[in-house]
Amino acid sequence: MGGLGAIGVPGLIIILVIVLIVFGPKKLPEIGGAVGKTFAEFKKSTKGLIDDDEDSMKKVEKKSDAS
Repeated sequence: MGGLGAIGVPGLIIILVIVLIVFGPKKLPEIGGAVGKTFAEFKKSTKGLIDDDEDSMKKVEKKSDAS
């Protein structure tokens, strides 16, 4: 129900410690970079979809205004 906000700071710290144990300190920068690139690409794609949807709505509005 609460989504990601329900994890809280203690839960986040536990997750980070587990990731550190599993992957080791040498791999963390690589993982962080990959996660950052993934989020950036996701944001870019989402923005593209929103922009496309807004363009489509403007075309529909122009058509209805011309009628």
